[in-house]
Amino acid sequence: MSVRATELPKAYHQAVERWRDTYLPDFALLLEKWDRFFPRDRPFKLCAYRECGSCAKIECGEKKGQEKYVRVGEMGSDQAAHLLGAVRAQASTEFGSIQQHQLTLSRAQDEQDQFWILRMMAEELRHGYQMLHLLLEDDWSAATRRSGADMVEEILSMRTGSHVLGTFNIDFDSFVDNIVFCALVDRVGKYQLSMQKVSAYRPMAESMPEMLREEAFHLAAGVLPLRRWAEQAAQDSVYVTMPLMQKVINKWLPRALEMFGHELGGATNLRYGFKPMVNAEAQEAYYREVGKVLDDLNLRFIRSRLKDLKHGEAIALRRRVVEEGESVRGIAPEHLLRQPHRHFFRRRGEPAFSMVGFAGEAFEDPELYLRHILEHLPETYAAGRDFKGYATLLRQVQGGEIDASEAARKTPNLSRVGGVCPCSKAVRWVAGGPTDDGATFSTTP
Repeated sequence: MSVRATELPKAYHQAVERWRDTYLPDFALLLEKWDRFFPRDRPFKLCAYRECGSCAKIECGEKKGQEKYVRVGEMGSDQAAHLLGAVRAQASTEFGSIQQHQLTLSRAQDEQDQFWILRMMAEELRHGYQMLHLLLEDDWSAATRRSGADMVEEILSMRTGSHVLGTFNIDFDSFVDNIVFCALVDRVGKYQLSMQKVSAYRPMAESMPEMLREEAFHLAAGVLPLRRWAEQAAQDSVYVTMPLMQKVINKWLPRALEMFGHELGGATNLRYGFKPMVNAEAQEAYYREVGKVLDDLNLRFIRSRLKDLKHGEAIALRRRVVEEGESVRGIAPEHLLRQPHRHFFRRRGEPAFSMVGFAGEAFEDPELYLRHILEHLPETYAAGRDFKGYATLLRQVQGGEIDASEAARKTPNLSRVGGVCPCSKAVRWVAGGPTDDGATFSTTP
């Protein structure tokens, strides 16, 4: 198989570079220091990679075994619109994560951690570029009346607060967010890209291998610092403690679970051949994997604190402390990480706005539930707009003013369209008002 590298048409390539100069101002420094931090890796290149020669047959769904679609026009309009939604959402997440990471990038205590995150941001830029490549290389008129230029403009104009998925509309509060986000949210990305690798749309499938290779580094940029912090915390380091790591995990895991979509959904993706699993199946596998990551971190804490323990003894101690709530040899439950219940602090999906506690306990009073949540979240996050919006909607749902599905749609959203892409002629601010294809935009300069 060969890998083909392609650049966007000059105007769009330059538009992405201008976006990069705004939201990734340390890019030149990354290139300058690349050989120091990544001496064995090829230099970064802003382009779209396509791995040609991958499976040409549809691998799942109603048309399994038939030739994959090479052009969008070969699909029906509903199928094309479904695919367009996935490409648009993927592009939004890539650019959105850069905007989030930039907020706290300079707060890293360790220079290597900082440059690992900086590289991850550059590769997320390339992933977004890859999705723009898909939008511009094909004719999407079967799915929308909007031009490729307009769709690119919309994506490049999104800000934190107006991205497609709610996870990418939440501000970072510290560099611990940068690391935990990579460990948890980029892990969702790994699942999504792995599923899209079998996509019935061949250009999408051919885009995934290189993105997956880069995504593996993004996971490492999260997990390796967490391992180091857990071991340092066992030696009573005051910089990043296990309780702080726990609270930031509690902040991001509910949002990561929601990125898989509603637990009852995903059948359309499977039927059209875009993904091989329904949402609940993928979410379950992800949740189990996160549990293994937390187990590993706990073992590293235990063996760093109690160096005489063998591996099997450390596993037994972890089980007694985490699962049975005992204190063993000076290690108490609060010293180790626990996985929040899957329904804890959810605002989308089947358990949206149900009052399920950290350990799965049920609440009836929304005020008591909100106080319970606050005990498990970073104070800086609890003081922000995102939590306030959640609390307002929870009270409305529990008070019978709106139902959970309506609350899930009412998260405040302000879209900024225009001003970055070279095709932009004006800057327009609009709130709400979906068009026929689900986009939000203004026709008035």
